[in-house]
Amino acid sequence: MTSRHTRRRALIGGLASLGVTVGMTTTGTAPAAHAATWPTPTSSRPVSATIPVSGTVDGGMKRYYGSGDLAGDGQEEGQDPIFRLAAGATLKNVIIGAPGADGIHCEGNCTLQNVWWEDVGEDAATFRGGSTYTVTGGGAKKAADKVFQHNGPGTVNISNFAVSEFKTLYRSCGDCSTQYTRKVNLSNIEVTGTGTTARLVGINVNRNDVATLRGITILNDASRKVIPCQKYNNNTAVGTGPDSTNCLYSASDITYR
Repeated sequence: MTSRHTRRRALIGGLASLGVTVGMTTTGTAPAAHAATWPTPTSSRPVSATIPVSGTVDGGMKRYYGSGDLAGDGQEEGQDPIFRLAAGATLKNVIIGAPGADGIHCEGNCTLQNVWWEDVGEDAATFRGGSTYTVTGGGAKKAADKVFQHNGPGTVNISNFAVSEFKTLYRSCGDCSTQYTRKVNLSNIEVTGTGTTARLVGINVNRNDVATLRGITILNDASRKVIPCQKYNNNTAVGTGPDSTNCLYSASDITYR
């Protein structure tokens, strides 16, 4: 069995490889219960029209934030994104500030590498028409509703990610006009609780969705308000907790600090 310290070191190693530091004790031998340290932007750029991305774009840790028509930061549906990724695109080393509009739209397979959302608008990222979507490194906070919205088919893989001040980290769409069986894999996720109810994943068991959770570290959640896996029939909550079909994890996959 993997120890809690081993899993925590794996999380720290994954975040550190992407330029993220995590609080340590003065001895350096055991991690303290501190969330990941957020990066400092190299510069800031207002965005008044959605930026199209194809191929690989490295933002150099610049902060992008909405202005003009993209100045929304609420939960109104139908907002445009700061970035729109074409199928196969990679966006890396970017900070999305406030206003965040509707974050990022992936129109097909995409990779988001070391992307940080300082204040999530409608959603941080929406996954649409592909089969595999990868989020590696980075983090998101101040999400009044969802961080990642999965509208299309396929699988979302999220690893080495930090999240705080949120309601739901991942949600499989409950009311899209076309529905699919969707999958999500969470690995080495650092979660900071706020004392209010939050969900790591929300999946539709009536659509045979599957969520796999590994190496989840939850900070500041003594009252266990963070729900690892929320089950829905479309938009109706029908239960929580691990099972052998839809919510694939065990108690050893969740570490509380």
